[in-house]
Amino acid sequence: MEVKTVMEWKSHVAPALESKQSEFKLIGYPEATLEEIWKCLEEKVWKGNPQKKIHEVVQDIFHLPATTYMSFMTIKALQVEDDDLMASIEALTKPHD
Repeated sequence: MEVKTVMEWKSHVAPALESKQSEFKLIGYPEATLEEIWKCLEEKVWKGNPQKKIHEVVQDIFHLPATTYMSFMTIKALQVEDDDLMASIEALTKPHD
């Protein structure tokens, strides 16, 4: 069996990602995108770009729990809010010329 990095398998496993996206939409997460699911896998399951066999990548996609995905999306949303808050604080505290 051939071993490649998960990024090298990405185009080959698109049907599995689409299936996972459909599953998430069916259980009440209509905003789930293929790219966000992939990013979640990179950060939460693979922690980077490890080498795997194609069946291992597909298995990881199919076994991604909705709770892991929603946790990932919540943290991502909070980081954006935190960045916006920090920018607002800096704008308010910045000395005016």
